[in-house]
Amino acid sequence: MTRPDSAGTDRVVPPTGFTAQLTVFAAAAMAFLAVFALALALATGRLAERWSTELGQSATIRVSAPQDQIDDQTVTVMEVLKTTPGIAGSRLLPDAEVEKLLEPWFGPDVPVEALPIPRLIEVIEAKEGFDADALRLRLQGEAPGAVLDDHTRWRQPLVRAAGRLKVLGLFSLVLIAAASGAMITLAAKAALAANGQVIRVLRLIGARDITIATAFVRRFTRRAAMGAAIGTGLGMIAVWALPAADDAGGFLTGLGFQGWGWFWPLLIPAVAAVIGFGATRSAALRMLREVR
Repeated sequence: MTRPDSAGTDRVVPPTGFTAQLTVFAAAAMAFLAVFALALALATGRLAERWSTELGQSATIRVSAPQDQIDDQTVTVMEVLKTTPGIAGSRLLPDAEVEKLLEPWFGPDVPVEALPIPRLIEVIEAKEGFDADALRLRLQGEAPGAVLDDHTRWRQPLVRAAGRLKVLGLFSLVLIAAASGAMITLAAKAALAANGQVIRVLRLIGARDITIATAFVRRFTRRAAMGAAIGTGLGMIAVWALPAADDAGGFLTGLGFQGWGWFWPLLIPAVAAVIGFGATRSAALRMLREVR
């Protein structure tokens, strides 16, 4: 593909025209979409891992009891947690943090002290983990108003949803590759059909089908790689221009590449060249068998 064409067979393929423009445009558009599909797959993979890791190592205990008992039960829960194997630490959330948690629903300046809000205790799990069922039974006996929530009920659906989004992003890459191959195949067939008379003349002077096909493969592979490089560059600029990740925006502002992830899109032009090579070679050899 890269060595000089000393025989001049490349001149069989028109250097300009609608087939050249179609190949470059299709490769650029598909590469641009591939960058975003790759960004989606990587971002959702990071999200699933973060939810699984961070939420899997934390739990919350909610203490709901009559006003004259809630302080005693809270102290009891804290003592139980200190003697429970697999718990690295615990802390009672102050009113300011509880108010911040309730702010999205009740607005700012929530009068926490005037509302019957339960006490919330954050539990930090050790690496070896703790027995949630055993802790629930112990809390039921010593502090009946305490309820353990290990986030499993709502963590697992989130992790599954993020995992499915990752699969969707990877599947989108496969569809983009297939669509690119189809567009390049159509362009190559159109170029072959338009040069049918030239191909017959080349055969009369002794040119083999593989020699003629190589000219088309070389030219269309280069066009696919060039278009994909343009689309990849534009896509990376667009992803770079997205808002930076933050806690408020969550997933929507974290849709991008991080660290070594920026090197993954650089593989797209090479993949596009491989697709262009395979699609053009298959189309050229098939069409040449039909042109007599």
